[in-house]
Amino acid sequence: MTFQQLSYVVEVSKCGSINKAAHHLFLSQSGISTAIRDLEDELGIHFFNRSNRGVEFTPEGEEFVSYAISLLEQKRRIESLYSSARFAPAPVRFSVSTQRYPFAEDAFLRLLKAMDAPGYSLSIRETGMDAVIQDVCEHRADVGVIFISDLTEKIIRRRMDAQDVEFHELAAVPPCIYVRREHPLTCCIPLTEAKLAEYPYACFEHDQGAAADFSEEYQLLPDRKPDRNICVNSRTTMMEVLAATDAFTTGSGLLTAGLSDERVISIPLEGRGNVRLGWLRAKNTKATPQAEKFLRLLAEATAEAAAFTRTLQERRVVRHG
Repeated sequence: MTFQQLSYVVEVSKCGSINKAAHHLFLSQSGISTAIRDLEDELGIHFFNRSNRGVEFTPEGEEFVSYAISLLEQKRRIESLYSSARFAPAPVRFSVSTQRYPFAEDAFLRLLKAMDAPGYSLSIRETGMDAVIQDVCEHRADVGVIFISDLTEKIIRRRMDAQDVEFHELAAVPPCIYVRREHPLTCCIPLTEAKLAEYPYACFEHDQGAAADFSEEYQLLPDRKPDRNICVNSRTTMMEVLAATDAFTTGSGLLTAGLSDERVISIPLEGRGNVRLGWLRAKNTKATPQAEKFLRLLAEATAEAAAFTRTLQERRVVRHG
């Protein structure tokens, strides 16, 4: 089967007769008939029946034409794409998979603003930790961004080792809760886990079957599970829930000027070790120039977010201290 034979069958279908198809293609009627007959013999089907009025396609022939049209269209697209690519530089490509962090979004936006290539294909995906590791392992993402805590490090590193993914630390910050600015917990200095029990707990949806260690949130060790839970799957919805209710969630606490929701603040948890924010890449791979540029911007964005967050948290202590 050849693309030429496919084009003959499709043209006959459009024209309704072999004679008209031959005229449009500037070919002999016998040449087209022979090519189509050879294809029918090869596939073991009969495309159409001839009559004085032209041709009438069989059900098998109509089905074949639909597939042939699709294949010919794909062929034209490929030829168009790569014929033009021969005369143009290859586009710059880069992808990042990250947990839902404003500072990672900030770094990506900085990368976009700094782009000066004539063509590029950049992507950012916000998802859960389990999916971030998988994206990096399977090379769907050049870089991943996650956090590790003392409680989760052992199992997460075991997973990364099994998938040939390595972790590079960006910053160590105290775990925090996120709440609305006027939340009753903002007056608690210091803030301990015991004071969280009476408030609803908000969390991000994560893949079915994934261990709690791969959750978006910093894992607490309550005596019992919260009675009131709210589960969402987007950062925007999470911010709306926190801003409108007395719910809280946990995490790194980092806020980014201009990107974080100003109605929501973060409060450090007392008596907890630091969480370590970092980036991932597949082992034994070299970062592309675009990935290296993003990692520099990511380090800058993370440091600025940490400084901005400390300033806001210090103001809270002064206000309620």
